[in-house]
Amino acid sequence: MMVDRTLILYSKPGCHLCEGLQEKLEMVKLSSDLSFAIEIRDITTDDRWFAAFELEIPVLRYGTATGDEWPIARPSPRCTVVQLEQHLRKAFATIEPSPTAG
Repeated sequence: MMVDRTLILYSKPGCHLCEGLQEKLEMVKLSSDLSFAIEIRDITTDDRWFAAFELEIPVLRYGTATGDEWPIARPSPRCTVVQLEQHLRKAFATIEPSPTAG
């Protein structure tokens, strides 16, 4: 089943941790069956984002079609692509409704 997912990565120019996470997210997309889009949000372009995430980036969120955002725990900068994939699978299982729920 194809699921429309958007991962929002709050970042800023020059943030090496942000760049590393973005690269790993791209690798997960290419090397696994997980389906998601990645939206990069530069916190320096929005005062609200800057105030909320200045000291926290990289921040990863799960964006919904209604504009809601669900936090995803920050993976270790040392995690491998496989570990990041496992981390995302756990996050998706927590956030998304079960197909049998209802």
